[in-house]
Amino acid sequence: MRRIFVRNGMPFISFRAYSSSHSNIVKGKLGVSSDFDMKEVKCLDDAVTLFRQMVRMKSLPSVVDFSKLFKTVINMMHYSSVVSLFRKMQQLGIPIDGFILTSVINSYCLMHRVDCAFSVLPIYLKNGIPFDVVTFSTLIRGFFAENKVKHAVELFKKLVREKICKPNKVMYATVMNGLSKRGHTEKTLSLLRLMEQGSTKPNIFNYSIVIDALCKDGNSDAAINLFNRMKQKGIPPDTVTYNSLIDGFCRLGQWEKATTLFSEMVNHNIYPNVCTFNIVIDGLCKEGKVEDAEEVMKHMDGKGVEPDIITYNAIMDGYCLCGQLDRARRIFDILIDKGIEPDIFSYDILINGYCKKKNLDEAMQLFHEISQNGSKPNIITYNTILQGLFEVGRIGDAKNIYAKVLAAGLTPDSCTHCILLSGYFMYGLVEEAMSFFDKLERKREDTGIAVYNIVINGLCKNGKLDEARAIFEKLSFIGLLPNVRTYTVMVNGFCLEGLFDEAKGILRKMEDNGCFPNNVTYNVFMQGFLRCSKISEIASFMKEMAGRGFSFDAATTELLVNVIRENPSVLDMIPELHSVKNK
Repeated sequence: MRRIFVRNGMPFISFRAYSSSHSNIVKGKLGVSSDFDMKEVKCLDDAVTLFRQMVRMKSLPSVVDFSKLFKTVINMMHYSSVVSLFRKMQQLGIPIDGFILTSVINSYCLMHRVDCAFSVLPIYLKNGIPFDVVTFSTLIRGFFAENKVKHAVELFKKLVREKICKPNKVMYATVMNGLSKRGHTEKTLSLLRLMEQGSTKPNIFNYSIVIDALCKDGNSDAAINLFNRMKQKGIPPDTVTYNSLIDGFCRLGQWEKATTLFSEMVNHNIYPNVCTFNIVIDGLCKEGKVEDAEEVMKHMDGKGVEPDIITYNAIMDGYCLCGQLDRARRIFDILIDKGIEPDIFSYDILINGYCKKKNLDEAMQLFHEISQNGSKPNIITYNTILQGLFEVGRIGDAKNIYAKVLAAGLTPDSCTHCILLSGYFMYGLVEEAMSFFDKLERKREDTGIAVYNIVINGLCKNGKLDEARAIFEKLSFIGLLPNVRTYTVMVNGFCLEGLFDEAKGILRKMEDNGCFPNNVTYNVFMQGFLRCSKISEIASFMKEMAGRGFSFDAATTELLVNVIRENPSVLDMIPELHSVKNK
């Protein structure tokens, strides 16, 4: 028998030897399949009506019919309804099988309730239905969906270690995909090597997962080596494999390699799909080669591949990145003319483009069109508009937009909070900023170090150095570690007030805490020294900067040139500055 209990918050299964000969045991004799037409089930009401008809029949339909119905309801994404229908089946004593139980487990997992999914396992035992690899693959996928990576790996290891069920290629792919999507590329690669050495040899899907993970990590050389090794083993690549590699090389700007792979897949009669073309188009747009991207889109039509909304969005984004809003709007109008419905990303791209150009009237017009066309702005849309309004000084409108965020029932994220705080401080609205910040702290909203950095910086730039220092010193008490930006902001605050000893104290403190200054930190110091004509300090810090491999940024250089113009004798005091002047 098998026992199920909870240990360390994870459902734990105790297994003993169990014969699979019980697989045909159910709670009653099943009827013959009635061939119900699931195509007629268009909505949840149709599914529920059909279920009621099925359970009232004198001769119960086959368990296959119930399974098909469950599958249809899952495809409609009514996961809780699957659970409800299953409970009704239990109440009525209707026979079940492994497929139905797996459907229920899958529904719980899709609702992010893997804990409830484990509660289905005793029903297997009660009905004499053995667990199989599909059951456990579904549970593992459920753990990953809830980001419980440790639980997923522990369950997989237990299955292998105790020989509960032999993992197949799909289960391996489930674990590998879950690990790779969460950045555990090395573990994914190790699992692939384990498969290569074991009896369950990897297939194209297993290899493609690892190749994609390596490409996403920017390790395209390792990806291409694995790709070649796979081909040597007689496993032919497919479109997905090529797409991952082409995407990897496009991200790195290695167009020659991407083009070679593109030609190779065509020569092997592996035809590029819309995803392949979108990868190339997006890569070209990110490189600023938007006109080339449009040529690729025209080439798609010649190859019988229809551009989709992602294609048009990529080209719109490319033109926006280049500041060519008229061309971006032309692409937006073309997709509408073709009968393609713009999605929220289409609007977000154009709105962001208009905001960057400070054309808030066009941005706001598009913003209002979203609701008129049946879509809903998301938090990214609101954040973009908020940022744009603050940048042009329309503070009242920005406040109204934030009120609309709350009225729409959307949850402001960390980005929203940062935009509002930065906007308030930018225009000297310190009291409003601090009132908003206090509310965030009281509600225990997302107040990570980025939010504190904005508050400390805003207070410093508005002459509230003591308040900024108090918040800085408070960080250790609330368990937040300052980062290099936090320290640099405080250094800048002290330098603005000419308090260089305090600024140097912050520098020592950050190094003692293992947070080392960067180029920005030293440039902040240098700008402070230049503003106060601390010539000896400039000479000393120049040597220290050079020793650490840092250099003057544009702002520091401009300030330095102005100082030299006003006082040319500075050049004689610091000979190293001659090179800067010559630049």
